[in-house]
Amino acid sequence: MNRFSVNLLVAALAIGSILAFSGCIGQDEEDASSKKAASVTVAGSTTVMPLVEACAEEFNKIQNEVRVSVTGGGSGVGIKNVAGGTADVAMASREVKPDEIASYGDSFREFLVAYDAIAIVVSQRIYDAGITDLSREEVRAIYSGDITNWKDLVGPDAGIYVAAREVGSGTRDTFNEMVLGSEKAETPGVTTYHGSNAEVKTAVTGSDKAIGYVGMNYVQGGAQRAVAYEGVMPIAETIKDGSYPLSRALNLYTFGDPSPAAETFIDFVLSEEGQRIVEGAGFVSIR
Repeated sequence: MNRFSVNLLVAALAIGSILAFSGCIGQDEEDASSKKAASVTVAGSTTVMPLVEACAEEFNKIQNEVRVSVTGGGSGVGIKNVAGGTADVAMASREVKPDEIASYGDSFREFLVAYDAIAIVVSQRIYDAGITDLSREEVRAIYSGDITNWKDLVGPDAGIYVAAREVGSGTRDTFNEMVLGSEKAETPGVTTYHGSNAEVKTAVTGSDKAIGYVGMNYVQGGAQRAVAYEGVMPIAETIKDGSYPLSRALNLYTFGDPSPAAETFIDFVLSEEGQRIVEGAGFVSIR
């Protein structure tokens, strides 16, 4: 019996014990309660969300003891909610920050579930015009407002539409830290801020002169292309070996030890089947 199966059994026994404890209700109510699944709420990063949603869908199909629901909101929201007890598990595309530990306490437990990367994407027209590789200095100049026209990068004579993520996004924090040098870096070159990877993708594909950054699983589809960054393309091999400079780990967090139900779901995500789902969702497996 593997760890996922063992924990599923433990969760079922623990849940059953809790339900059986109540002797103050009628037999019909007791029978109904005994059939009720334990709920696990997962919240946070919109980057991690697609892989967790895919895992939750399969997990909910193969057993009846635990029901998992998933919502977004950004890494910061997930970490705040799990620390405050309004979520059982947080999704994060970054590590918990020191100021979050100072605010909520040092009881976070981290579970690495996948590898990902931030891809720099440009509109198809810009890519076709020859913008296929950007250096850190060039991207930093665009987001700081020092470069505002693609002709300055030997592209077409067109003003650059710059898309970025809103405050609270783990993707934004990682991008700012890795590219601009600080999570709190000013970005006066940004045209519009967006609440999710999907919104950034829509902004870039809806324009013929845009640049943005998204998680790898948002790269495919639409009139956009990922460019090489510092001469390296974001592909599975370069992400896993760390040679792509904007590679990152994707994590789940609990505050303190996970409940039996939450631990069973986390173990499923980490299992061989869960990691196949991770790869199918466009991420890089930890195996």
